[in-house]
Formats: sequence, C-alpha cells, structure tokens
Amino acid sequence: MIVSGDLVTDFDFAKILAYHERKNSKLTITLTSVENPLQFGVVIVNDEGKIEKFLEKPSWGEVFSDTINTGIYVIEPEILDFIPPGEQFDFAKDLFPLLMEKGIDLMGYTAQGYWRDVGNPESYREVHRDLFMQKVRFDIPGTVIEYPEGVLYLQGNSTIPESVEIIDTVVIGDNVTIGENCRLHNVSIKDNVTIGEECRLRNSVLWSDIRIGKKCFFDNAVICNDNEIGDMVTAKAGVILAEGCRVGKFVTFDQDVTVWPNKEIEPAAIVTNNVVWGTKYKNAIFEEGIIRGKANIEIGCEMSCKIAEAYASLLPPGSTITIGRDFEDSSRMLKRAFDGGVLATGVNIIDLQELPPSVLRQYIYSRDDIQGGAYFRKSLHDPSSVEIILYNDEGLRLSTAMAKNVEKNYFKESFRKVDYKDMGSLNDSQELHLDACRTYKRSIEKIIDHNIIRGSEFRVAIDLMFGITKDIFPIILSEIQIENILLNAYYDKLKLENLQHYIKVSKEELSKIVTALGFNLGVLIYPHGQRLTLVADDGKVLDRVDVLIVVLRLMDIEAASNNTRYKVFLPSWAPDMMDADFKHLDISRGKYQNFAKNEFKEYDLIATVDGNFAFTEFSYHRDAIYATLKIMELLSRHGLSLSEIEHEVKHFFYTRCKIACAQHKKGKMMRKFLEYAKDKRHSSIDGVKIWENDTDWVLMIPDQYSENLNLYIQAKNKEEGMQIHDKYKNLISRWLEE
Repeated sequence: MIVSGDLVTDFDFAKILAYHERKNSKLTITLTSVENPLQFGVVIVNDEGKIEKFLEKPSWGEVFSDTINTGIYVIEPEILDFIPPGEQFDFAKDLFPLLMEKGIDLMGYTAQGYWRDVGNPESYREVHRDLFMQKVRFDIPGTVIEYPEGVLYLQGNSTIPESVEIIDTVVIGDNVTIGENCRLHNVSIKDNVTIGEECRLRNSVLWSDIRIGKKCFFDNAVICNDNEIGDMVTAKAGVILAEGCRVGKFVTFDQDVTVWPNKEIEPAAIVTNNVVWGTKYKNAIFEEGIIRGKANIEIGCEMSCKIAEAYASLLPPGSTITIGRDFEDSSRMLKRAFDGGVLATGVNIIDLQELPPSVLRQYIYSRDDIQGGAYFRKSLHDPSSVEIILYNDEGLRLSTAMAKNVEKNYFKESFRKVDYKDMGSLNDSQELHLDACRTYKRSIEKIIDHNIIRGSEFRVAIDLMFGITKDIFPIILSEIQIENILLNAYYDKLKLENLQHYIKVSKEELSKIVTALGFNLGVLIYPHGQRLTLVADDGKVLDRVDVLIVVLRLMDIEAASNNTRYKVFLPSWAPDMMDADFKHLDISRGKYQNFAKNEFKEYDLIATVDGNFAFTEFSYHRDAIYATLKIMELLSRHGLSLSEIEHEVKHFFYTRCKIACAQHKKGKMMRKFLEYAKDKRHSSIDGVKIWENDTDWVLMIPDQYSENLNLYIQAKNKEEGMQIHDKYKNLISRWLEE
C-alpha cells in the first residue's frame, strides 16, 4: 500500500485492501469525489470498478468527472518491474498510462470518509479547521478538560490560568504558558510556547519554541518553530510565519501573507506582501528621505511600480514629473517599472535618463510646469543596494509629511486608476536631456565668476570617482577654461563596488599630483556628485570637519569684503567650537529635515559635516560641482591658498558613533538623558545635548531607522573627548540593563 505523504484522511484502509483482494487486482487506486477536481487526477470507472479513463490535473474544458485519484494505491509486487530504476517516474503521469497500454486493468475503489490534500498552506489550515470542528474521525490525544464554550485537550504540563477563555476545540502541548485573560478559539499549540496576557488567537496553529507578547491578535495564522513576536502584533486576515522569524512590537499583517524563514519584521511595520527576499521587512519605506534596499530583492519591479503609484496618486492628474538615473542596470530596471506606475495614475513623465541628481533637481526647480521628480542610483555604502529619491516641485526631497502620505498610499495600496484615455505620457527624447544639461550649465555661468578663476591661473586636480558627473563636469571646466587634470572620469562598475578602497587610493594619488605639479587645489567628487573632499595645495587631505571649517572661513572672508553678514545653517550635531572665529557669519543649528523653499531662502549656505554644501545663490540642494567652483572662485578672488586657511584652523576633537539600543528602549534613553541633564546645561531641540563645560558636549539622538543611538561628541582634545565617550557609553549600558 502506498499513501501520499501530503494528505489527511480517515478512510478505512482495511476495506481498501479487501476490495483489492476481492477483485484480484494488480493495482487499485483509491478514489473519492470532490467539488473542485482541477488539482487532481480525474478518473472514470465502469460498473465493475475498472478504470476506463484517467487524466492528470485537467482544465475545466477537460473535466469529465468529479471522481479523483486520492494518491492511495495498493499494488502487487510484479507492478514494480514496470518502474525503471534510477529515473524520475510518476505514478499518475507515467506508470498508469503504461500499464493501460500493456492491457493491465487498473481498478478503482471509491472510498467514503474524509480526505484532503494538504499540499499548500490554505489546505493545511483547512484541515486544522476540519479537525477543530470534528469533521474528521480522529481521536485527539491528551487530557480532556471541559469548558463552558469548548474543550481543551492538554498533552503535557502546561500553565492555563482560570481567566483563559477556551472556545470550541483547543489543543495544548507540553511546557506551554498562557497569559491571563487570553481567548483561544480553535487553536493548536505544540511544545515550549509562551503567550502573553490578553492575547486573542483564533483558527490558528502554533508549532514549538514560540514566544508571543501581550495583547496580540491572530486569526487564521500558522506560526512555525522558533518565532519571537512582540507585543500588540495583529494579523486579522491570516499570516504564515516560517521558522526563525522576529516580529517587532505593533506590527500589523494587513492581509494573508507568508513570511519566509529567518526574517526580521521591524516594529510598527505594516506588512502587505509576502516577505520572501532579504533579511528584514522595514516599518517604513523612507530612510532620511531615501528609499533604500537590496536591488531586485528588497526593492524589485513590483515595489518600484507601487512606490510610483503611491507617489503619483498624490499629484493632480495631468501633472508632469522628471526622472533620472545613474549608469547601473538595476537603476534602469527599477526606473522602467516606476514609469509604468506613474503613467497608470494619469501623470506624465519627462525622462532625462543618465545625469547627476543635481542637474535633475536644478531642472525641476527651473521649470514651473514640473510638479516633482525621482532619481534612481546605486548605494555608495552597499553595492548590492539601490536608492530611490523622490522630489517635490522645488527639487527638494519630500518632507516627512509628504513621505508619510506616500507610505500610507503604498501600504494601503490606495492608488488612483485612470481611464485608458487619461493615462500619462512619457517623453524621453535626447533633446530633453541636453536641455537639462544646458540649463544647469547656464545657471552656473550666470553666478560663478569664471574670469576671476581663469585670471588667477588657478589649477585644479579633480577625481570624479567613476561617477555620474563624468559627462558634464569636464565640459563645464573646459568652457570656463580652467587648467585641470581629471582622474577616473569614466564609469567602472567593479571599482564602484569596491569604493571604500578606491577612496583611500584616490586621496593618496590626488595628494601626490597636487604637490608634484604645484596645483592650487585637489577635489574628490563622490560618485553621486553631491559630496566632496578637499586636498590643500601642500598635499594635505582635509578631514570632514576641516573641510567644513575651511568653507566657513572662506564665506567669512567674503562677507567681510562685502561689508555684510552671511547666514549659515548647520545640523544640530555639527561642531560649534570654531563659531566665535567667524565674525561675519550668523550660524544656526537645528534639525536637518523638512526644509521648505522659504526657509532655505533665509540662508546663504546650508552644510553638513560630510562634505555636503548647498550655496543657495545657486540651488537649495547639495551639489559638489557648484561647491567646487565656488571654493575655487573664493580662493581666487581673495588670493588665498587652502594651506594658509587650513593652518589657521582651530583643531579640536569631534566624533560620532552608534550604540546598539532596542527600538522599545529608545524612549527610555531619552528620559534617562533628560533626567541626567536636569542640573546641567542642556538642549532637547534634536535629541538631548549635554554640555560638560563651556566647550565640550555630548549629543544623543535615537536613530530613526535602526536599533541604535547616535552619539556625537565635541571636546578640546582627544583625551577629554574619549573620557566623555566612555562615560556616556557606560551610562547607556547601565540604563539599558535597568
């Protein structure tokens, strides 16, 4: 007797064997009737029980019976001789047709009772529902305990408080702990499971070694081994969690989804699709205004299309957005998927193809008829990841509020669908690309005084780092007629995948070239064209703090020469020990997010501590091309060398680091820092900043997107700075354990 391994039945096998012997059959197939025979082998038998017709998994047009093959066979030993050794050979597809050709009668026995194939998750759940409702002749093992509304089958030593409500059939294995005031309705729980208080579980199957937090709600769930689930997780429409998953607090499974093994679902995530690829399902799609993930794994074509629909649905029908990308194949692929989503909402696209993001943003800003944009690029931090950046009608990244609206549309799949006559159009002519580049160059030429740079015989060495600026920056330098040497002005995919190594090599090479040839300046332009590193004329490579101070010093000198004051905005974590040295700058600090155009207009320079500069006379976004030209112009106008300015820089200690902190403890850390800061000078504008003395401080900002605390430290010297670091690191460790 052969019984398929993926079925549940209560057929009387003795009757099947007796029929086989009575008919003197060589092979007997057990049959039954089902409502939907499409997934099975359909069979017709004559009055004597002989199979006359057999068809494996037919279409509805081929269905000739509702009697199907159950996968239960009785065979005589000689039948095995027809099965070739060492080959794949299927009973229904190969053996049965062969036997019928040989004239061997196949007998069919129609069995009475319960039968269900459990070859897919839904059938697996339906079998359990049938067991709960006692539709199967099956004696559930365990001690039977009667409840007012149900029966509990207890199969080991487990803790069931009196407050637990049992409805219909509940099966509980060994070493199971159920919290107070839980409700279990048609639930099977195996061994070593802990369930928090006030949980509601219905029509669900829990395997072994599972921990579930308090106030969770699961309906129609299958939770496999070794899963850890936080508090207040909800799955009202079904979920399947494979082995080894970690589900954070407040997660919602919005529809019946499957989570594959060893996945992490971030706290407060709304899971609307199967989680198959990658290791983590995020609770938000934006991180610092960027959508970032493994190309074709965490961000595939379907996700890109949905992001497009979510974003474009917020724009009026008939609007126009502009799209650009870098050279990567993944960027091209995801952009094309994005195109389809945008067009489906009735929004038009101008596709500028391969160009720097700063050019795209300048183009959006310069045209009143463009309502937004998107850019696709490879991540510099992880060569396997891609980034999607969405812009508003001013060429700025979406505000937090706008990003939240996109996420809301995305997770709820609230997309506008237009009639086929109203779908958007796509224009990707080469002339538009050229027009965007011309617009960008003309804007630079209007503002940068290239005569001063050229007149000072300024010479510069620039490393373009195999990036997207390779096609436009050389043309700008040529038209301004600046003597230059360009390095790595070509695209190299393999080198970009090992970028950190080449950054180090490029700094060393640039330093040697600048000193050997007596050049005024060396500039390292990072591949996206937004960040830069400076090399002084004496060959010194400036660190990120020194680059910021040098640019501020140049702005201070320029303001003094114009007898005016310049306003500068820096993020809250930027150092401030040098502020008093700039007599003509008004420096503000705050949250480096959600700036609108009107706020940008208040400042002459907006910068970070990472080589990112936005000179608002030209644009409100970071642009390494313009920043390079502006630095060259300021050095030329005032007859200065970078080494002179750098030698005057006040050096001090500044660092930042990350300290691991679980999501649910971030609020506690904020409270602890504020309590500790009560008797000290402190600020809570962005995180908690505590001054140790007049100059030295520590700033703690919980990371919005990862389970970390960001710690920024400023001190007079490294020794004092490390003392502050060690002090607060130890405090955080102690507070986390309390």
